Amino acid sequence: MHVPDGFLNLPTSAATAVVAAAGVGLAVRGARRELDERTAPLAGLTAAFIFAAQMLNFPVAAGTSGHLLGGALAAILVGPWTATLCVTVVLIVQAFLFADGGITALGTNITLMALVGVWVGWAVFRLAMKVLPKKLATVPIAGAVGGFVSVPVAALTFAGLFAFGGTVPIPAGTVALAMGGIHILIGIGEAFITAAVLAAVLAVRPDLVYGARGIAKPVDLTIKEGVPA
Repeated sequence: MHVPDGFLNLPTSAATAVVAAAGVGLAVRGARRELDERTAPLAGLTAAFIFAAQMLNFPVAAGTSGHLLGGALAAILVGPWTATLCVTVVLIVQAFLFADGGITALGTNITLMALVGVWVGWAVFRLAMKVLPKKLATVPIAGAVGGFVSVPVAALTFAGLFAFGGTVPIPAGTVALAMGGIHILIGIGEAFITAAVLAAVLAVRPDLVYGARGIAKPVDLTIKEGVPA
């Protein structure tokens, strides 16, 4: 999903940079409402996990591979505004330190993964939570649906950008078909990873999961007198 330098022309890259900057600016303000002294450390852990998980690729088909995007997972764990910031930080570090995604394409990658991936995943998750029974066991299932849908939507968004500003001599329809088909398969992997991580966190600290607020009971961490810590 990481777009390299030169795949989109300068006007398209500049336009996505403006969109990315505006989205991140809004996220900085929105994250203030989501973060507190308990959830702030989880945001750091979420960004670190997504960074590490994106470095690991899993085989998909015909010699291609995919990796976790993590937008839906981050949104459910720490909220969509904070998730936008987490994924943005990961993409900046990857671009500047690991050459994973182009520098001139950074705005495009932030738009695709930190905005489209996060917010589509979150919207689908919220919709699934309204349809499915409202209980903790539903959260990983709804998260899997959100994670699955977010991946091909982000991929097809890139295909749309390529149709307007692609620089490589490949028909736009071919790009859309290839991106959509491969990323449906990658979305299946995204769904499994999202569900597994959510289930693991919910089993230990359900009160920290943003998407489970209103369902999870608060965990009492108070150490009572006379009881060894």
